[in-house]
Amino acid sequence: MRLIITSTAFSHQGAIPAQYTCDGSDISPPLAWSGIPDSAKSLVLIIDDPDAPDPAAPQRTWVHWLLYNLPAASTGLAEGIMTLPTGTLEGINDRQRTGYSGPCPPIGRHRYFHKLYALDAVLPNLDRPSKAVLEKAMQGHILTQTELVGLYQRH
Repeated sequence: MRLIITSTAFSHQGAIPAQYTCDGSDISPPLAWSGIPDSAKSLVLIIDDPDAPDPAAPQRTWVHWLLYNLPAASTGLAEGIMTLPTGTLEGINDRQRTGYSGPCPPIGRHRYFHKLYALDAVLPNLDRPSKAVLEKAMQGHILTQTELVGLYQRH
């Protein structure tokens, strides 16, 4: 089996509905995954946008949500989840807070990468890490990874 991440709210390369953005309720979309390797000890979810601020001239990758130490036995996250699975820890997004921060592109149609990693370890408590700190801690522990890309443009 291969690792797969999906959402009932949007398809791969499909439009993210406004309710999951700053133009709506800004709640996290429902996510589901399967194909977790038997040897996996934890999962990491990183949602980011490499098109910030303008897809025609991207300058940085904007981080929307960082979750790590998701249980390897978990199968997804419910829409607008408020209580994370036991053991799950959060990193700091680019709004300088934990939690989900939905798409809010200033210009153009942006791509939002929902990246899921299966790790061979449970990471130590990194005390609300940045994406860079989390990615460094993941090095050498990634068994497999996958992604779901959603698109959003404000009107």
